[in-house]
Amino acid sequence: QVELVDSGGGPVEAGGSLRLSCQIVSFIPSKNWVTWWRQVPGKEAEGIAGIYVASGNTQYSDSVKGRFTISRDEPRNMVYLQMDNIQPEDSGRYYCALSMTRKNAFHLFIRANFDHWGQGTQVIVVS
Repeated sequence: QVELVDSGGGPVEAGGSLRLSCQIVSFIPSKNWVTWWRQVPGKEAEGIAGIYVASGNTQYSDSVKGRFTISRDEPRNMVYLQMDNIQPEDSGRYYCALSMTRKNAFHLFIRANFDHWGQGTQVIVVS
């Protein structure tokens, strides 16, 4: 059974950095998109970063472009989200998600595109 395990969240000062990790269990992604999402209470989850594992092609939302970097480590079946220059509005619960069928980046950040989700990891920005 495919499982995604998110980790790496915690408290971080505004302006600081954090790296989130997503371990993909029981599946070796290749021609798959893996994405990171952020959810805050009372709002829909927002897709913020995605990577196509086979090519390394990436996509970002405007809210994190230039500050966050998504990457993958294929031998370890890991996907990372490097968060730099973190701002108070980056607080939230972060989830990674894997699509088994999506091949292109068009309208990537739609929840229905993704079949497997991690349990989430909380990021709390303190100032």
